[in-house]
Amino acid sequence: MSAAVAWELAPTPGRMPLRAARPQLRLVMPGERQVAPLGLAPRVRINRRGRLLLTLTILAGAVTLALTLATSVMASSGTDAPQIDHATTVSSGQTLSEVAAAQLPGLPINEGVARIQLANGLNTVQVHAGQSLLIPAMP
Repeated sequence: MSAAVAWELAPTPGRMPLRAARPQLRLVMPGERQVAPLGLAPRVRINRRGRLLLTLTILAGAVTLALTLATSVMASSGTDAPQIDHATTVSSGQTLSEVAAAQLPGLPINEGVARIQLANGLNTVQVHAGQSLLIPAMP
């Protein structure tokens, strides 16, 4: 035998409870169907195999999402790669703006600087003497 909680929903008409009604235990015979209190669904229990299946499903979804994002990033970065025309070396005291003005005279200076930064993977405008820079081809 086991014990289950029986909920008393309404007090009996002849007496009023002195305190809040508490669930009472009652004996349940083996094989007797247990009804969830207040119409709630019975709690679902997942065994070890179910937890493993759930974990593997979530992991497979996460790996698929990561691979999809990685390939989309790689595909978009591969199409924007500029064509390289030649390389130049930065001389002492020269700035990236001066290099862009001298090497890409047909472009505005800010666009030339941006193209040189993209071609060389630079995230700043600072260059040092002796640094070799790839100069992209003019469109």
